[in-house]
Amino acid sequence: MCRSIKTLRDGATPASDEEIRAAALQFVRKVSGFSKPARHNEVVFNEAVDEIAGSATKLLDSLVIRGQRKAS
Repeated sequence: MCRSIKTLRDGATPASDEEIRAAALQFVRKVSGFSKPARHNEVVFNEAVDEIAGSATKLLDSLVIRGQRKAS
């Protein structure tokens, strides 16, 4: 995988929605090989970004970090 992908979770500061979406976009660009999809592929490209951002958010929200309390 690409080394330039930014780590979103540093343990203390939660990633913002914008950071998660940017990481998802970067991932889809890397996997698809397109930095910008053709018009006929825009819908599936954007759907993939949305799905990956959603999965990343779910993952980050579900992680249990030792020594940290869950937010109430």
